Amino acid sequence: MRFSPRSIAPLVALALAAGALATAGLSTPASAAAKYTVTPLHFKVKVGPGAKKTCDIVGDLYLPAGVSSRKRVPAILATNGFGGSKADQAGIGKAFSQRGYAVLSYSGLGFGGSGCQITLDDPDWDGVAGRQLISYLGGARGIAFKDAKHTKPAPVLTVIRRDAKAHNGKRLANDPRVGMVGGSYGGQIQFAIASVDPRLDAIVPIITWSDLSYSLGPNNTTQVSGVRTSTPGATKLTWGLGFTALGIINGLNNAAVDPTRFLPCPNFASFVCAALVQAGTLGYFDAGSTAKLRHASASSYLPKIKIPTLLIQGEGDTLFNLNEGIANYRGLQAQGTEVKMIWQSWGHSDSSPAPGEIDLSRPNPATQYETGRISAWFERYLKGRKVGTGPEFAYFRDWVKYSGNASPAYATSASFPVGSTRSYYLSGKGLTPSATGLVKGTQSLVTAPAGLPTNLTALDAISYFAKISVPEFDLPGTTAAWNSAALTSPVAVAGSPKLTLKVSAAAAEATQKLGPAGDLVLLIRMQDVAPDGKASDIKNLTAPVRIPDASKPFTVTMPAFVHRFAPGHRIRLVVAASSLNYRGGLGANLVTITSGSTAQVLRLPVVK
Repeated sequence: MRFSPRSIAPLVALALAAGALATAGLSTPASAAAKYTVTPLHFKVKVGPGAKKTCDIVGDLYLPAGVSSRKRVPAILATNGFGGSKADQAGIGKAFSQRGYAVLSYSGLGFGGSGCQITLDDPDWDGVAGRQLISYLGGARGIAFKDAKHTKPAPVLTVIRRDAKAHNGKRLANDPRVGMVGGSYGGQIQFAIASVDPRLDAIVPIITWSDLSYSLGPNNTTQVSGVRTSTPGATKLTWGLGFTALGIINGLNNAAVDPTRFLPCPNFASFVCAALVQAGTLGYFDAGSTAKLRHASASSYLPKIKIPTLLIQGEGDTLFNLNEGIANYRGLQAQGTEVKMIWQSWGHSDSSPAPGEIDLSRPNPATQYETGRISAWFERYLKGRKVGTGPEFAYFRDWVKYSGNASPAYATSASFPVGSTRSYYLSGKGLTPSATGLVKGTQSLVTAPAGLPTNLTALDAISYFAKISVPEFDLPGTTAAWNSAALTSPVAVAGSPKLTLKVSAAAAEATQKLGPAGDLVLLIRMQDVAPDGKASDIKNLTAPVRIPDASKPFTVTMPAFVHRFAPGHRIRLVVAASSLNYRGGLGANLVTITSGSTAQVLRLPVVK
């Protein structure tokens, strides 16, 4: 069970063609046929406030054959996704070492043989730990050892290319030419390390988060910056429970490494247990927990990220959806950081890349689109070669037929966002693209008490592993829906729909004075309705909204998606009382929505 798929290693399967193998090696060869060496190491790092906590990190150093202090190479640092270990990056290590890079793959704090607790990629813990690994790559002493007790120092590393100045313009000690790549938990760590260490040179964060309070308890209204909101959201139940179980199990499997990790919160930073209990009970994170989650999020320190960043976010992802990639992209672009963005087909909710995107078992930059893009990024920013790094923005279209390299399925643009806005107004006759002739209509729904689910749908986390297929079903009286007319031509969407809505909920208007626990919570979805009437949620994406004032109109920034509504199909907007994957509102409410004016409108980002 893994929340960061092993196919995340493919990420960098960028594993660039196993064609250019070097010669003999330093340390013990990985195999008789391999032209690289692998050396297991232990790292002694000091982390946390005042750097008072000592942790043991396990890692593997991959070196190309023939490297020396006279023949230096750039380095790549990589670590695991949630629940993983250094072994998950073996494909990265093998492939890149064969392409002329040193690779240090390590197990993050709390995972895969490394000590200390899971601190959610917090810069003060995981970031500072990574900074010390960069120092090791730059030739620092006293960090790497051959044993877990740190009594047998490893040789000083002298084969990594050095930089004269770091990205803050200063000459810093032990400054290697080093980049990072990885996905999910192994993606956010790149931001964390970059925020505390200007020696890091280039990063490729894949399917990771912008604001962890949004990832685990999103609110798709009252957004003030990126995905950050002024009002708490609705707790993701299945993802939250799955992460908790996986983190604890990982701790139990490595209990002998560091028994102290189980107190006061089993294998997690101390605030995590209390935050999960509170969020599971009330349905949202309190202010203190939100602040800690944000402290471990790129949204809190993005101005410190000044290095070339290739963002890759997944269209098939209900955990860290495309909006998180958009938030990181816009923040970096606004401050002048070199950044490009790719929306790949796969993610946490669909871990299988499309043919020709990326393949760790047979990496080839000529035949795999993502492999080629990431390869070029490192060739440019680590090796300094004058190669193109691809378009500013690219997104995968699953309706485009192709063979071989997935490049034809990727639409590209010199800017983001793409396309134009097409408005659909809520009317008594459904969704209509015309603002004239609107007909008044009224629909009502009832929310259940205590946030009880009123629908059946695929479980976000469980369906990711077991691929369970279930019918999508809402109890009668718990949804309001609007359908477009059958389409006469295709409508392709690439981006985040915006919905302006006004509801009437007398009970919520009374209870909202009590704070977030009394707020009205609704779940909003987009569906594709086939000619036979079968409706499917698009990518299983849901936009929960906790409405701070039910008496006023509100705007919903829905999860972005890429989807083509075919001719004969209908576009459906659904406002629901709850979702099986989220903790809904605590109060029972009668919610009435009156349509038929231009104030109630759905805006879709439509592309050709």
